[in-house]
Amino acid sequence: MNEEMFDTLLNKVSKQIQKEDTVMRNALPANLKLQVACRFLATGDSLAFLQYLYKVPKCSISKFLPDVFDAIYEALQDYITVPQKESEWQDIINEFELKWNFPSCIGAIDGKHVVIQCPSNTGSQYYNYKGTFSIVLLALVDGNYNFTCIDIGSYGSQSDGGIFAKSNLMKAIETKQLKIPENSVIVGDDAFPLKSYLMKPYPRIFQQTDREKIYNYRHCRARCIVENAFGIMASRFRVFRKSILLAPQTTMQLIKASCALHNWIRKSNSTSSISVDIEDYESGYIIPGTWRNDVGSEGIVPLRATQERHFIHEARQKREELADYFIGEGAVNWQHNTKH
Repeated sequence: MNEEMFDTLLNKVSKQIQKEDTVMRNALPANLKLQVACRFLATGDSLAFLQYLYKVPKCSISKFLPDVFDAIYEALQDYITVPQKESEWQDIINEFELKWNFPSCIGAIDGKHVVIQCPSNTGSQYYNYKGTFSIVLLALVDGNYNFTCIDIGSYGSQSDGGIFAKSNLMKAIETKQLKIPENSVIVGDDAFPLKSYLMKPYPRIFQQTDREKIYNYRHCRARCIVENAFGIMASRFRVFRKSILLAPQTTMQLIKASCALHNWIRKSNSTSSISVDIEDYESGYIIPGTWRNDVGSEGIVPLRATQERHFIHEARQKREELADYFIGEGAVNWQHNTKH
């Protein structure tokens, strides 16, 4: 975020975060509050460090951070809205078809455990399979690494396979609240159930047919953008590189603000210093983006894979049709390189 973008953001949030002066003391300026919040997101510095850097008591910082996060999300929420028209979904489908050679795809889905400090008086609610405490971020991403739908707040202790089942996104799809084009699909990894509208790879058994390998490769190409989106966000906002030392409610506000900022920066700044992965079509190998330079992040943990069982015939048939398409009409020369 450059200076011009910071000033633009300040204009959007200043009325909401600026308090009135009193006879006892002057209110902290909105400019300072936004600086502290952006510094916290960008570095993950402790509140104790920030109080010396900005000469603001950490008790004051802890009080105004939630307000700033809420103001950022409210100001930028138009950049992260779920498509409301069939034509908007069709634009995403066209993007996936053009960039990732996957037909009828309305997005890639993934979930992450955002690691937090142990909340007081919560028992094992937030305790996850990695032995840490977390809040789950479930996100649907379009073909250009932007979040189109986020679902935040599931406890880390919940079954990873059931997180999607309890999400508002699944309820909206299955009750047909979204104007999604007919026969369109979402691509996800092994942590998600196979459904007629949600495709996952074939199980990674010892022996796979060439047809299954090609499908998994094409599926992975389309799904990798959601991994890139999470990676770019964690690279830009390094608060996600370690356990977040805030209350669960404040952490959820932080996540919402970060997702909105991620979309706003990507859509507003075409010269971002953080690059995405690029595929060499001739060799089939991935040229890593600069976001991968920030390795060893312990603040975002992937969901666990679930076993493939009890799926309806329609869902399996849909995947079979896509597999046939990829070795037939939709085949491309470079798809036979499935080494990666």
